[in-house]
Amino acid sequence: MSPKAKVCCEVSWEVCNKVGGIFTVVSSKASRMVEHYKDGYFAIGPFFPAKAYGVFEEKFPPDRLRMAFEQLKHEGIECHYGTWLIKGSPNTILIDFSNFVKHKDGIKKYLWDAFKIDTLGTDYYDVDEPVIWAWAAGKVVEKIAAVSEQPAVGHFHEWLSGAGILYLKGNNIKVGTVFTTHATMLGRTLASEHQLYEVLDQLNGDEEASKRGQGLKAKHFIEKMSAQKADIFTTVSDITGMEAERLLGRKPDVLLPNGLDMSKYPTFEENSIKHKLMKSKIFDFLHAYFFPYYAFDHQNTLVFFLAGRYEFHDKGIDIFIKALGRLNERLKAEKSNKTVATFFWVPGNIKGIKQGLLENKTFYRDLKDSINDELDEIEHNILHELLASHEITKENLFTDELREELKRKVLRFRRKGTPPLSTHDLYDEDADHIIKAFRDAGLDNTQQNPVKVIFYPIYLSGADGLLDLSYYEAMQGSHLGVFPSYYEPWGYTPLEAGALGVPSVTTDLAGFGKFICNECTLDKNPGIWVLKRLHKQEDEVVQELTDQLHYYATLSRHERIQNKLAARSIANNADWKAFIERYIEAENAAVDKL
Repeated sequence: MSPKAKVCCEVSWEVCNKVGGIFTVVSSKASRMVEHYKDGYFAIGPFFPAKAYGVFEEKFPPDRLRMAFEQLKHEGIECHYGTWLIKGSPNTILIDFSNFVKHKDGIKKYLWDAFKIDTLGTDYYDVDEPVIWAWAAGKVVEKIAAVSEQPAVGHFHEWLSGAGILYLKGNNIKVGTVFTTHATMLGRTLASEHQLYEVLDQLNGDEEASKRGQGLKAKHFIEKMSAQKADIFTTVSDITGMEAERLLGRKPDVLLPNGLDMSKYPTFEENSIKHKLMKSKIFDFLHAYFFPYYAFDHQNTLVFFLAGRYEFHDKGIDIFIKALGRLNERLKAEKSNKTVATFFWVPGNIKGIKQGLLENKTFYRDLKDSINDELDEIEHNILHELLASHEITKENLFTDELREELKRKVLRFRRKGTPPLSTHDLYDEDADHIIKAFRDAGLDNTQQNPVKVIFYPIYLSGADGLLDLSYYEAMQGSHLGVFPSYYEPWGYTPLEAGALGVPSVTTDLAGFGKFICNECTLDKNPGIWVLKRLHKQEDEVVQELTDQLHYYATLSRHERIQNKLAARSIANNADWKAFIERYIEAENAAVDKL
């Protein structure tokens, strides 16, 4: 499909400004947009020097834009033109709107007069700042369209850019407009409060927003008017479309599922090598974390994980912990030899790393270094004993001095008590939802419990002093990702896990889960399990998830590999190479309305 517009301006608060998942959407598909629109594609975002540093290369603007930028500068809108340093190297315009802020009251008055959007008394950083920027972005799109003298389309993401659409529509600018909501502001808020989908049909969005403060009310009405006034309205999934139709009053014209640039991900063979390397690092951590207190068989240990924002209900953290509690009891009843070590990579309210854990890690590293220093000698002794057909014992592997040294260091490594539930000391730890849920589910990390839990409440940076793994590296070293979300408009994590060859669990309330679900009938080795949550009682959901976790925990290594292959295959089908056509379809439909 070829674009009908010669100019496409994609407007997002997250262009060169990573805040959340929309950054991944816009940046990962940029090269495909450039393939279609060539030099007519422009990514437009806010100019924040610290955020732009290292990801944006400023350049002298082309002649056709220079005069337009000068005119905008007289209004207080300064355009920084250049290249976003990502695949595709898209033309990028970052807007410095600091001198445009003086028009704030005029913009607010216009929004009320023309669209009955009340932004009186809203917080500057919460509402006013993106509204002022988006209004300026609308003016930039207007100028680009005018100087190009060709059909143009503006694609605006989220309420944050919505004022740009309202500027264009309010002034009858001849630019096709597409508005994409990745999640409704009100829907996300309501989902955290109660069972959104059970009451959705009875909700009045305007009334609900008005009950929840001026900030949410303003965002809701900006979002609603943007959806209603745009030529084409889109959402990222069926589930968000259903929510938007009820709360925003318009059914999406086109669905725009989120993809990945699969060419950036390792091949399955490379992932297999990485899995072995990263799993070894994770097990080093588990040794330091648990083995001062007691040991378990690492050959029969699986690593599960959940990663995401600390949204206890929306991300399904509550459901996952309850299912782990039931899995723990089932494995004990079966006298299973399996251990399931489960990480919760969820940033929380931390003081610092637990002192005892830092000591454990230091002692473990010292013990390991002592062995590494003697590896050549140990290897020589092993070969000698094998060739001589002798029984291998610690006496003929290690010298007396090394045995005594290792014995002292192992004794120093030992601790009494039980391993902690969290890697870090937390503010008000007894009131922390995750810690409380662990205890309520009987997950206390005692030796008799085969399910172990580790709340890891910091971002995985690759240099955090504990795992020292990046987000993707930690995924690659694990066996199963579990993302049982209640509210997830799309859900990149199972898709990213699949791209890394890691099986996962998602739900039919996640956009991605719904996308791959169909009737939610699963093959023997589906790679990605879709947990049914829509119109289900909590106990049913917990039980189904428990069954899925138990099933995976009892798979053979060969069966786990089959699931890794299946997960990767699903991710391959979600490549932007296929999904970009939906964007062109939506943008063409907007041009048709000019």
